[in-house]
Amino acid sequence: MAEFPDHDSEVLTESKTRLEKPKMYKVLLHNDDFTTMDFVVFVLEYVFLRSEAEAVSIMLRVHTEGVGIAGTYPYDVAYMKSQKAMNLAKAREYPLLVTLEEE
Repeated sequence: MAEFPDHDSEVLTESKTRLEKPKMYKVLLHNDDFTTMDFVVFVLEYVFLRSEAEAVSIMLRVHTEGVGIAGTYPYDVAYMKSQKAMNLAKAREYPLLVTLEEE
């Protein structure tokens, strides 16, 4: 007869893991005197996947109020999109400033 180890003393307990929603970050576009309105609309459509109407509305807010929210994302996505937007601007020699702000 084979002996089996005594497993009665081992008890598996189910631990409840609570996942917290990731912090969200606003991607802000800042107005300057050199970046064209058309380019800002392009960035909003291409990088932030905004419709033309949304992009124009956000661009006008940037132009009139000095800053506009391109979108709100988890940090990694917000950072990647901000870098992509600034790299596109830099390639065209625009000084577009894109910053992140915790929501």
